[in-house]
Amino acid sequence: MTATPPPPMSLLAELTHRCPLQCPYCANPVELETRARELDIATWIRVFEEAAAMGVLQVHFSGGEPMAFQGLPELVQAASRLGLYTNLITSGVLLTAETLKPLYDAGLDHVQLSFQDADPNEAERIGGMAGAQAKKLEAARLVTEAGLPLTLNFVIHRQNISNVPAMLNMAEQLKARRVEIAHTQYYGWGLKNRDALLPSRAQLEETEEAVAQARLRFGSRITVDFVTPDYYADQPKPCMGGWGQKFINISPAGAVLPCHAAESIPGLTFPSVKDSSLEEIWYRSPLFTLYRGTDWMPAPCRSCSQKEIDWGGCRCQALALTGNAGNTDPVCKQAPGHSAIQQAIADRPETPPPLIYRRYGNIKTTG
Repeated sequence: MTATPPPPMSLLAELTHRCPLQCPYCANPVELETRARELDIATWIRVFEEAAAMGVLQVHFSGGEPMAFQGLPELVQAASRLGLYTNLITSGVLLTAETLKPLYDAGLDHVQLSFQDADPNEAERIGGMAGAQAKKLEAARLVTEAGLPLTLNFVIHRQNISNVPAMLNMAEQLKARRVEIAHTQYYGWGLKNRDALLPSRAQLEETEEAVAQARLRFGSRITVDFVTPDYYADQPKPCMGGWGQKFINISPAGAVLPCHAAESIPGLTFPSVKDSSLEEIWYRSPLFTLYRGTDWMPAPCRSCSQKEIDWGGCRCQALALTGNAGNTDPVCKQAPGHSAIQQAIADRPETPPPLIYRRYGNIKTTG
């Protein structure tokens, strides 16, 4: 049965798809929005006002690289004034003393800083930007020096997984309060690069051991979040807390999404903040009610005791692996399409192929 959901807890504001980095696992869609299609400052502020009125608690400024959006300090100030907790999700390559101060003065609450590896050469090879590591390290220093809480995010895959212990040491050295060791999820750019990024089970087990040792060493000083790769799980994750259950995502052009990859699902109509209120979209739009709750579920989800825990898993992953977003997430060992996961692991080449880098030149021309 599908009950009326509470208001979303968090809003992910994707301000722009512009980014100096070219990460081959980027969560952005394969077709990127142009700068000309980005929402203006006034529209974003109106969206934050609607979100606060609904009961949203947090706004996460993301991209692309959100610091490439010229009005970011004004948006942080507006969100802070409305009582929203503000988190900047950044690569750090544009974060300097001069660009951090306006954000701090505007009331920024937290910074999440991404690294591609602890090794500078490998980090810059994966991210596709020379000189990025030094800029990131300086950004981390500036954030902690300003007294802001810092989270480090490392996206893990077969080409950097051996350096997880060094990544955890880096988090300690940079005085982070939290570190995320998050395995690549395979949709969008990650799916295009799956053969180059999918680790082996042995590599996964080594990572789990490194994380366990770090947690013992850090105690309560640093929280370590660990995201297992879906392909090696037996039960799917509740994608974004469940479709239309906890999170709301807004694209640079104003499309309102239940998750950042939802635009990969063909045949759907994506409501826009330009045309409707956030409340109308969240509670009543066909998009958000489509896979919300349990009424939509096929077998075996419909009779599963976990159906209100994992909510059927990821719709984008079901699409990518079975061709139908309405199918059970193939990660589930009981899913009819589970063999697609097993086959992907079996087909993983011994030598990773060349990376396909995220290119901003791959832009949307319609929609």
